[in-house]
Amino acid sequence: MADSNDSIAIDMDSSSPGGKAHILETATGFISVVIMGDPDKPPLITYPDLALNYMSCFQGLLLCPEAFSLLLDNFCIYHISPPGHELGADELTYDDVTLSADDLANQVAEVLDYFGLSSVMCLGVTAGAYVLTLFAIKYTQRVVGLILISPLCKSPSWSEWLSNKVVSKVLYYYGMCGLVKELLLSRYFSKEVRGGTVVPDSEMVYSCRRSLDEIQSVNVLRFLEALNGRSDITEGLKRVQCRSLIFVGENSPFHSESLHMASKLDRRFSALVEVGRCGSVVTEEQPEAMVMALEYFLMGYGFYRPVELDASPRSPLSPTWISPELYKPESMGLKLKPIKTRRPPA
Repeated sequence: MADSNDSIAIDMDSSSPGGKAHILETATGFISVVIMGDPDKPPLITYPDLALNYMSCFQGLLLCPEAFSLLLDNFCIYHISPPGHELGADELTYDDVTLSADDLANQVAEVLDYFGLSSVMCLGVTAGAYVLTLFAIKYTQRVVGLILISPLCKSPSWSEWLSNKVVSKVLYYYGMCGLVKELLLSRYFSKEVRGGTVVPDSEMVYSCRRSLDEIQSVNVLRFLEALNGRSDITEGLKRVQCRSLIFVGENSPFHSESLHMASKLDRRFSALVEVGRCGSVVTEEQPEAMVMALEYFLMGYGFYRPVELDASPRSPLSPTWISPELYKPESMGLKLKPIKTRRPPA
């Protein structure tokens, strides 16, 4: 194993739907990693949003046949769960180490060390996107690409901070009650799929409700507290050296923040895709809208390139030139906004 600091001491294998689960002990507590696919293929790591795990956050994407073949044919997927968010997790105790967002990013690095992964592609949703972006800033040479869904990069606004504090108090005193579930569902999904008194929940929302019923409330509380204490990493985005692809639902409560983040990335190596009539968790609500953009994005790494362009062998994760034509709206087939980073002279 590649962990020189011996911060990971235990690997407990167990079965998990769709993959093999590992429970690893890091310097700041235990973390779950579920592996799907051939370990000899290039690695893709995922990180879900608050109160979700790989099943409730990425199942829709992986059940989409085109996305499934695109990802599983090209990658071995390492699903990382926030502490205590994995399926069947026990309740974390208050004696455990209080985690910060930096700790969570460092845990990702420890996971890579344990599995001997030098560099990875990253796929994260909202809170998970923040953790993986922070990881990319701290460990620039270890990230070859960022695929971010409704990402965050600024510290919480006053209203978000206060809202999170209220949710924290409710979680502490009442657990995963109806109010918390409704607030989380409004974070994830658009009104169209959440339903109401007349229209029932969609199947994906119903499934998510069941998932929220099964997670330990104190574990969600700990992740929420780490997220609420996050710092502004906007300036750090200048150090990101990899290609980036951002998806954001137009009805996401983090829509404006995602646009802000997209504007700070180098427009030569990044693209923004807005998905209409969709909430934050595009991977569940409209995974099919991601396929074409993902395919063009991955072509830049040697995946699914036309035969005539494949003149010489190269590493599957060695970035190649992507023509700007690939990022035009008519090429993507989606509402695509090129990223503008330079302001006009004063």
